[in-house]
Amino acid sequence: MKTFGSYLSKYLLSFGTFALFLLVINILAFVVTFFGMVSGQYGPASPAKMLESTAAVLSPSGIPEKTARNLQRENIWALYLDEGGNCLWSVSLPEEVPVRYSIQDVAVFSKGYLKDYPVFVRSTEDGLLILGYPKDSFMKITGNYFPLQAVRLLPLFAVCVLAADMLILFLAYCFSKRKISKSTEPIMASIKELSAGKPVELPVQGELSEIADSVNRASLILSRQNEARANWISGVSHDIRTPLSMIVGYAQRIADDSTTGGNVRQEAEIIRRQSLKIKDLVQDLNLVSRLEYEMQPLHKEPVRLSRLLRGYTAELLNAGIGGEYSVEVAISPDAENDMVEGDARLLSRAVGNLVQNSINHNPKGCTVRLCLGRLGQGIILTVADDGAGLSAEKLRELEQRPHYMESTDERLDLRHGLGLLLVKQIVKAHGGELEMESSPGQGLTARLRFQRLEQ
Repeated sequence: MKTFGSYLSKYLLSFGTFALFLLVINILAFVVTFFGMVSGQYGPASPAKMLESTAAVLSPSGIPEKTARNLQRENIWALYLDEGGNCLWSVSLPEEVPVRYSIQDVAVFSKGYLKDYPVFVRSTEDGLLILGYPKDSFMKITGNYFPLQAVRLLPLFAVCVLAADMLILFLAYCFSKRKISKSTEPIMASIKELSAGKPVELPVQGELSEIADSVNRASLILSRQNEARANWISGVSHDIRTPLSMIVGYAQRIADDSTTGGNVRQEAEIIRRQSLKIKDLVQDLNLVSRLEYEMQPLHKEPVRLSRLLRGYTAELLNAGIGGEYSVEVAISPDAENDMVEGDARLLSRAVGNLVQNSINHNPKGCTVRLCLGRLGQGIILTVADDGAGLSAEKLRELEQRPHYMESTDERLDLRHGLGLLLVKQIVKAHGGELEMESSPGQGLTARLRFQRLEQ
């Protein structure tokens, strides 16, 4: 298996190899571009060669016809001066080039140009041989010469090579980035899923096989821990039910026994109510745990939320909620027949928890309003009350995901946070969102957003 360090080292080595390859390509491009041009100018027709071959056959009266044709074929003109600067003979001499020169004139053009013609000279026993090349054919500097075409082409060549190198490096970067992203994206996505508590399984192969194997082992350990935790909570919940049922039953018998003293009967009724609260708490704890670890099977089917709200409201009013509380239902006409795919029992439980939360935290009474409406392709179920409301700090505490084994409520209400956590888990299991708004004296509003089924 390869570590991430070796994986990175491999890519650095690949980059170095690629840079070396690019350098070789640049050298080859330079050779291909300039070889023909330079070799041609420095071949048989080069100034040094032509001076040597012409000087070997010249005489004060002229040069052979063959040599003259060679000069003309290469567009080279020739001029031969005696010691006094007078022309003894010439070949293809341009009209603008003089035929008589002073010693100062010879000193000027012998190292450079004559009438813009690059000229090259050779001293002989009888005089001075001058060969003139076409204009713009050579750039002469002291002691050396270069093809002018090559000099003019060199900046353009440098710019083109630089642009090509940048393009190739950019393409190499994109290819490398794509390859690295292709290798790391599944791992990053799996780590994100793992951080959300979801199990993952990556194929253990490729460059990052060791990291993938570590992620898989971490996922397996977390899955086992979550399963053990959920099973423990489920087991404890199951074991508590029997003694709780016995406590509730005996407390009920004591409270209903007319021969028992009034204080004892009152205390027995308190025991019964609190035992029922504990029973509900244990059931909620078990359900939250199973939803959190995705161990709760959802019996999803098309659910008409308008019917669910009315059915829940009827059950709540029939059970009796006290005269200080009232419940209102408002369903917009366009949402009357809208349906969502979900578990009706769990959705009703979520609504019930929100309503009970409003009732429990407003002992002086309040009005609870259940609303249903559309928003684009979604449907919004709102549970709002006009009670005491919450401060911004308290609302932030509720919006954060509380741990169901802790309570920060100053009144030691063991159900603090658990009811809302259960609502969050139910909404999440249905692919929805939960939003809450509140301010002191303005009540609490909870909005449940779900995707509407197309009919």
